[in-house]
Amino acid sequence: MNDWPEGWSGGNRGNEYGRGSANAQPESARVMRQVRRGPQAPPYGAGVPPQPSYTNGQGYDEGQNGYGQGGYDNNGYDGYNTGQVYGGGGPGGPEGPDGGRGPRRAPNWRRRIKWTAITVVTVLVVTTVGTYFWADSKLNRDVDLSKVIDRPEAGDGTNYLIVGSDSREGLSAAEKKKLHTGSAAGKRTDSMMILHVGDSGDTLISLPRDSNVTIPSYVGSTSGKTYQNTGRQTKLNAAYAEDGPTLLVRTVEYNMGLHIDHYVEIGFNGFADIVDAVGGVTLTIDKGFKDSYSGADFKAGKQTLNGEQALAFVRTRHAFAASDLQRTKNQQKFLSALAHQVATPGTLLNPFKLYPTLGAGLDSLSVDKDMSLWDLGSMFWAMKGVSGGDGTSMNMPISGSVGGNLVWDKAKVKTLVNELNNDQKVTVSGN
Repeated sequence: MNDWPEGWSGGNRGNEYGRGSANAQPESARVMRQVRRGPQAPPYGAGVPPQPSYTNGQGYDEGQNGYGQGGYDNNGYDGYNTGQVYGGGGPGGPEGPDGGRGPRRAPNWRRRIKWTAITVVTVLVVTTVGTYFWADSKLNRDVDLSKVIDRPEAGDGTNYLIVGSDSREGLSAAEKKKLHTGSAAGKRTDSMMILHVGDSGDTLISLPRDSNVTIPSYVGSTSGKTYQNTGRQTKLNAAYAEDGPTLLVRTVEYNMGLHIDHYVEIGFNGFADIVDAVGGVTLTIDKGFKDSYSGADFKAGKQTLNGEQALAFVRTRHAFAASDLQRTKNQQKFLSALAHQVATPGTLLNPFKLYPTLGAGLDSLSVDKDMSLWDLGSMFWAMKGVSGGDGTSMNMPISGSVGGNLVWDKAKVKTLVNELNNDQKVTVSGN
C-alpha cells in the first residue's frame, strides 16, 4: 500500500529525478550551452576591470540554468568573483574620488602671475592718480605774477623764489606763545632764497632780509594803482611787508636782473607742522646757542628737532655776531636736512607718514598760479640734491653795509646772474 500522497507519487510524472519514484535514477550531467555575448557597457562606468569567464559548469558566467540570463552577471555584480563589489575602481565609490572628472589640472602659474601683475599695476596707477589730484587740489595758487611789471627776460633753467614768512595767521594765542612768534600784525619775511634748477647743477642762494635794495615802480597787487620809482632804499623784507609777494618779486628782479619763474611761500605754523609730520629732523649743531627772542636753546652735537625747536633754529639771529648772515646759513642747513628726511624710504613708502607730511606741507604753501605739482616736485628734489653735495649753496655776495643794511657786491652779482641765465656752473662765492 502506498502511503505517499497522490501528488507526491512518481507514477504520473515519469521517471524524474527527485520525484519519489521507486526506480528513479540520477540524471546524467547536462552540458551547458555556451552563449556568446556581444560587447556591453561595463556597469557603473568605465572603471570596471575585466572579469574571468566561467564555462562548462565551472562558474556562473553563462548557461541556461546559470546566472548569465538575467542573473547577477547582467546586473553588474561580476565584482563578487574578484572581491570588487561595485567595480568603481577606487575607494570613492563607483566613479572614484574625483567623481569621474579625471586628474586635477595643474595650476596655470603664468596666468596667475600675469593677473597678479595687472592687479598690482592697476592699484598703483589708481593710487598715484588719486594722490596727484588730491595733492593738486590742496595747493594755494593765490600769487599772480602777471601783475609784476617790467620783468627781465627769462634765461635757461628755472628760478624759484622761496620765502618763509612770519605770518601768524591761524595761530591761537597759546600757539603764538609756544612758538615765540609774538603778535605783530601783518606779514614779514624771515627768510628768502633763490633756487636755480638747471642742467649744469642746482644753486641755492640766500638773500639776507637786511639786504639794502631800491624799491622800483610797481602796480599795487590789490589797488591796481601804479607807484613810481622814487629811488627809495630800504631792507628787502620791507618790500614784502609793503605789498606782498608781487612787490617782493618785482624788487628782486629789479635789483638783480634775474627773472623769477615761480614763487613759493610757507608760514610759521605750516613749517612746524611739516617737521612734526615727518617725525622730526636730525642735524648736527656745531656750537650751542640761546636766543630769548626765538626761544632757541641748543647744545652742540647731533640731535633731532621737533617743529617748535626747528622754527626757533631757523629764526635765530640775535645770538650770532654775523646776525642775519649766520641765520641764512642755518636756514639752508636745516632745509637741506628736512628735504633729505622727507625723501627717505621711511617717509615715502609709509603712507602714515607720507600723507600727513604732504597734507601739512601743501596746506601751508602759497604758490603762483602757474605752479604745477611737477614744478613743486622739481624744486624739492633740487633742494635735496643741493643738500647731498650735487649743487651749490651760498649767501648773496656782500661788499659792505649802509645804515645797518647789507650792500650786495654788484660785480659779483652781475657775474652770478649771467651764469644762472646761461645755466652755467656757478663760480661766484658768497659770504
